[in-house]
Amino acid sequence: MAKKFPINPPHPERICWGCDKYCPADSLQCGNGSGRTQHPVEVLGEDWYEYGDWGLEDSPVSLPDKP
Repeated sequence: MAKKFPINPPHPERICWGCDKYCPADSLQCGNGSGRTQHPVEVLGEDWYEYGDWGLEDSPVSLPDKP
């Protein structure tokens, strides 16, 4: 089972987001020989999940009814 992907983590630069291990950026365990994979918030901004089909379930915000 895959870990839940965080929408807006507090320090995305500290973690590699390339697989489900979410390793610290200075000790990658996947062994693919590449650098750290950035979180989409680092590349696309804080509203990255609103555009495109990421396969993430976003629960709708329910607004109170106006009287």
